[in-house]
Amino acid sequence: MQPDGVEILLVEDNANDAELTLRALKQRNLANHVHVCRDGAEAMDFFSDGARPVPKVVLLDLKLPKLDGLEVLRRLKQQGRTKSIPIVVLTSSSEEPDIERAYALGANSYIVKPVDFEAFARAVSDVGLYWLLLNQPPQ
Repeated sequence: MQPDGVEILLVEDNANDAELTLRALKQRNLANHVHVCRDGAEAMDFFSDGARPVPKVVLLDLKLPKLDGLEVLRRLKQQGRTKSIPIVVLTSSSEEPDIERAYALGANSYIVKPVDFEAFARAVSDVGLYWLLLNQPPQ
């Protein structure tokens, strides 16, 4: 774990979805270093502090106020300091243009939020386990 750092940055404006995500991560003991941003502008502000360690993974909703998720994705993948952070789009949109655009902008994964809580919790915890424990990022 990163000292004083955030391992997962959750960018989610829906309070219920944010709470469900945090609950699913807690079930697997993966929620100790999670920071939640409620809109795209807040997510970009999070990265404006160059002294702060970058998270191991970003869970990014697409439909966000102020700055949408695709624009956040585009900006993060264009910056040297953040371009290698895995970004998992976690959204309710199953629209093919959204999926294609997210991958074109550099998304590492695209997950449509399951409606069922158990399926949602399983998807979130599997994502957390993979990106935090199994994935080996460059140093």
